[in-house]
Amino acid sequence: MTEGISMADQSPLLTHTDKATGVRTLTLNRPHRKNAVDGELWQLLHDALSGAGQDPELRALVITGAGGDFCAGADISGGGREGHPLTRMRFINEVALMLHELAIPTVAKVDGVAVGAGWNLALGCDLVVSTPTARFSQIFARRALSLDFGGSWLLPKLVGMQQAKRLALLAEIIGAEEAKSLGLVTYVVAVEEIDAFVTDLANRLAAGPPVALAQSKALLNENADRTLRDALASEARAQSINFATADTPVAFQAFVDKTDPTFTGEWNVQ
Repeated sequence: MTEGISMADQSPLLTHTDKATGVRTLTLNRPHRKNAVDGELWQLLHDALSGAGQDPELRALVITGAGGDFCAGADISGGGREGHPLTRMRFINEVALMLHELAIPTVAKVDGVAVGAGWNLALGCDLVVSTPTARFSQIFARRALSLDFGGSWLLPKLVGMQQAKRLALLAEIIGAEEAKSLGLVTYVVAVEEIDAFVTDLANRLAAGPPVALAQSKALLNENADRTLRDALASEARAQSINFATADTPVAFQAFVDKTDPTFTGEWNVQ
């Protein structure tokens, strides 16, 4: 699940970038805590997402976990919890927003547990790829807590209000196939195949037209709560931006020539 990354690295967040494809992988690396996120790891995630958003060479981002688990949520064991809870939550909220607003496509690669904020970290990605044995839970109620890391916004949009309430209020643990049937997992792939599958998926996303993909992602995120009139106005604005890149004529020519286009996202106003 962490091909090409040495687990000898003791950093709580491992970063690997394939410069040939522009795909970066962030690996949560606290396997002794099932990759539960403590204060240090929240800061590292914040910095990594900020860096990803400012790197013009990046075309896609994969988030995964080390040691056979994705993420057991926030680490509530007691360490690194200085300061007012609201201050800590505001910082965690910044991380959630940075992931949601990241212009490049994001993929969560999930094995083992993805619970609480860990599941919502996966749901905050654009696509979720899971092994058949992965387990998911909005576990907050079992800890006398309420939803966070965007769960109260994400769940009703993805599964509807009744299923969202079921998942939140009962804090049930569900498997990968049920999560997929609810629309909470995009693909379920055998554990021995998931690394290759996600690599291919991320490479396909990275090969797409970066400006157009960013526009489509933003339109889907923004227009879910707007009227059709608002959505159409946003689409017209985004399409005008796309026509001002080199990618559109390249795509049209490739269609005519029956070849594969190479997209750069370069501005091309005459």
